[in-house]
Amino acid sequence: MTGPALVFVDNDEIGRVAGVDTSRVAIDVTNSAMLTRVGIGQLVAIKGATQAEFLIAMADRVTRSLREELPNPEGGDPGALTVSPADHMQAFVIGTYRTVDGDKADTFKRGADSFPQIDRDCFVIDGGNLQRFMGILGAGFAEEERLKLGTFVADRSAEAIASGDKFFQRHAAILGSTGSGKSWAVALILERAAKLKYPNLIVFDMHGEYEPLADKSKGGFAQRFRIAGPGDLAAPKDDTLFLPYWLLNRDEMLSMILDRSDQNAPNQASRFTLHVRDLKGMTLDASGKSKVKETFTVDSPIPYAISDLVERLRTDNITKGIGKSGPVKGEWEDKLTRFISRLESKLDDRRYGFMFSPPPAALDYEWLAKQIVKLLRADSGSGIKIIDFSEVPADVLPVVTGTLARLLYDVQFWMNADARTPITLLCDEAHLYLPVKDDADAVQRQALWSFERIAKEGRKYGFSLLVVSQRPSDVSRTILSQCNNFLALRARFESWSMI
Repeated sequence: MTGPALVFVDNDEIGRVAGVDTSRVAIDVTNSAMLTRVGIGQLVAIKGATQAEFLIAMADRVTRSLREELPNPEGGDPGALTVSPADHMQAFVIGTYRTVDGDKADTFKRGADSFPQIDRDCFVIDGGNLQRFMGILGAGFAEEERLKLGTFVADRSAEAIASGDKFFQRHAAILGSTGSGKSWAVALILERAAKLKYPNLIVFDMHGEYEPLADKSKGGFAQRFRIAGPGDLAAPKDDTLFLPYWLLNRDEMLSMILDRSDQNAPNQASRFTLHVRDLKGMTLDASGKSKVKETFTVDSPIPYAISDLVERLRTDNITKGIGKSGPVKGEWEDKLTRFISRLESKLDDRRYGFMFSPPPAALDYEWLAKQIVKLLRADSGSGIKIIDFSEVPADVLPVVTGTLARLLYDVQFWMNADARTPITLLCDEAHLYLPVKDDADAVQRQALWSFERIAKEGRKYGFSLLVVSQRPSDVSRTILSQCNNFLALRARFESWSMI
């Protein structure tokens, strides 16, 4: 390109700035003939503070009204009124284009360094100007950094290119109603992300719909894991994942088995906490981890046998106390019956086998490190991993997703900064486990705490979220408010009032 991308003549001018506020620019249209070619989404260039600068805006309202005027006193019928059109546009500023910016030419950046001034000339960007302008978007990205999102509706010949590094290292959301093409959009983005230099994405697949992306015989590029189902307990395969109960922190575990309305709930929670901490301490003693034992807590992910926990609780529940005249009712006697019953029902249900019936190797202290390496490693094989949650019962889905996300984030958090590799967690069907806080039950709140922590702090540690949902009004506002980029398909926001 030998000249500037935007070159305007008088016929390209559509009007002048008539009003400015913090988010909108009002344009008084003087070229009524051109208004008929302008629609919602049309790009408009507004003359900036210097000759080399234009503010780029996108039209979001176009109006025409008729007004009556008195006749010219020097001619015409003195009793007749004339009708003339009054045309107006409204647009919001999306960025700044400069023909020269230091030692660079034809640059565009998001956001505006200054607001438009009243009476500045406004031009419609179309034809050759539009093609040249679209061409400079993403032109400065290296080939291995270019992430093609699609083509521009305003100019189908121009590709919409984003920086893959910047897109995935910031929180983002893909929103759209049922049938709008979210799954296809996600699959396409993953396919193109796989061609980036260092892709590292973990996909939470709720319905197993992204399985074809891991089929190498059909050009698949991802690595797929499955949360173990009832049929995997006897002979789990290499792609099967278990999330043992001891990975859950105290509150996550209690949210599944403790009935807060039970009058003995405080006693049940107290005995559970005491025994779990003791059992984890015994594991550290047996493994020779004296240094770890000095700082561990009941929430630390340390293996222990669930059968030992049940045995201790049963003992508490039947142990008599010693009085002056003989045995008396024990301090915990009969207070843990319902708690033990709820826990045993989970242990006997094969649907929860991925949590309560892990393989014997899962009780080894080093087991967790091997699983984390399997999920986070991106130096060999595919950097895109798909985790299929389709066989996880709906009532514990929030806890399972939240636990896994928390573990991955904690590893990234404590890792040496020089050794960190940025990770993106793609949360498909996010409304199932990331609801609005006011609507969340005790189980869902545990997942929300983990994901909201990632949304608020994750970018500092190279951990980002890509939220996908067909019901944005049901997704946590805290999480969506932290998203820098939105890919909105056909979305129905209903009562959603965050933006």
